[in-house]
Amino acid sequence: MKAVVVGGGLGGVTAAVALHKTGWEVSVLERAPEFGEVGAGVGVMPNAMRALAVLGLADDVRRIGTPRVAGGIRDPRGRSLTRVDATQLEHVVAVHRADLHRVLRSALPESCLVTDAEVRSVDDLDADLVVAADGIRSRIRQALFPDLPQPVYAGTTAWRSVTRAEFPADLEISQTLGPGTEFGVLPLGDGRVCWYAATVAPAGGRSDDEWGEARRLVGDWHHPIPALFDATPPETVLRHDIHELATPLPTFVRGRVALLGDAAHAMTPYLGQGACMAIEDAVVLAAACARADVPGALAEYDRQRRPRTQSIAKASRALGRVGHKLRNPVAVALRDAAMRAVPAKAGVRGMAKYFGWVPPELSLDR
Repeated sequence: MKAVVVGGGLGGVTAAVALHKTGWEVSVLERAPEFGEVGAGVGVMPNAMRALAVLGLADDVRRIGTPRVAGGIRDPRGRSLTRVDATQLEHVVAVHRADLHRVLRSALPESCLVTDAEVRSVDDLDADLVVAADGIRSRIRQALFPDLPQPVYAGTTAWRSVTRAEFPADLEISQTLGPGTEFGVLPLGDGRVCWYAATVAPAGGRSDDEWGEARRLVGDWHHPIPALFDATPPETVLRHDIHELATPLPTFVRGRVALLGDAAHAMTPYLGQGACMAIEDAVVLAAACARADVPGALAEYDRQRRPRTQSIAKASRALGRVGHKLRNPVAVALRDAAMRAVPAKAGVRGMAKYFGWVPPELSLDR
């Protein structure tokens, strides 16, 4: 059985690894001239780590990511809104996207990775299964669902970068919520720190000095935020408007095609689950394809993945509305007071429906 994966990002390469492990002949077609991931860090949540464990890659990811550290949410003055001790939460592993991508690629034969591959129609692909992992602007999704509305601007623009290796390995994972703006810290475990700043803004804004734009937003917030900017080469700062697929798809499958990751359910980042959902998708798809013929497998994949991913996308959107998108001072004060009043353990239990997912086992018998 032959599968073609269109798109060589995290989701596409994970799907290729999972299918390869279950005996499929796999090709990954990447439009860019080389494989890799741009951007900054990604938080691999416990649910995605379990999926990587099924693929035999979780230990490799832990080795290149953060040690077990505490985390919390603060206000711009550094006052705690909620704090989670390292022992209260399963390990969230922060890694650079490029490093995670290398670990995934290492589990594939080099011969299956094809670059400079432009796919204009799935009809041209010789395969029993086509995995459309071609991102939020998926051409395959547009061809299969021409009447579906395109992704929409979520109202927030974001800056991301990674510092030089100047910080302690046990720096906390943290998020700071201010009026209309937030800042996140993901220590990578080797002294580097991935950070992001996000703010409510009109779409399409750009600056000749994006480092300066981000610093003007949050540069006077609490430690270590100013130090993170000082350790960040200005030319490494990326800025992207956040978009989402706000109109849910009626199905993730059509014929022999399965949509995966952002192509199927591009979501806002407020739950930190975008890449994690793509990793989950990959393992569920491969497990289904190992147990049934392609039509039956794709029906099972859609049955499992569409409700969960669309529910998480909806929850992430709602969290943004009560998170950094709040700008009214009274609303911000009420939110902060409510967060301080809720015990951290209760918050952890509330996240269990997102983090508690258990992956299927992969059958190697074909």
